[in-house]
Amino acid sequence: MATSEAPKMVIAKSKYVRSSARKARLVADQIRGKSVIEAQTLLAYSTRAAATPVRKALQSAIANADHNEGWEPTELVVGKIHIDEGPTIKRFRPRAQGRATRINKRTCHITIGLSLGYAGNAPAPAPQPAADDGENEE
Repeated sequence: MATSEAPKMVIAKSKYVRSSARKARLVADQIRGKSVIEAQTLLAYSTRAAATPVRKALQSAIANADHNEGWEPTELVVGKIHIDEGPTIKRFRPRAQGRATRINKRTCHITIGLSLGYAGNAPAPAPQPAADDGENEE
């Protein structure tokens, strides 16, 4: 039985980020499968607050790939990114007539995996034309 090796990935995790997982997933969906350069540009100009911690996790993954594996940052692609729910911090707010309402402060865990290769929407290298053996059909 032949075992196929999965492509190697460099992973960075950011845990207990003070943003809800649902809001962070909207940002993560924008950069999934893109090249690192394009992902950094999208996150730098995004107006969403969750883009900042995602950008920091991406920077950490780039640094891990450069330092630990020696990979060139320009060749990296966001291979996988997923946002998991973290623990919810529960607080109470006083309300009218002596009541209290619970306030849920949600957190999330960000995991980014970078791999070498071409992004799905980036142009792949052009195929080389076949060698002409001198015979023309004209």
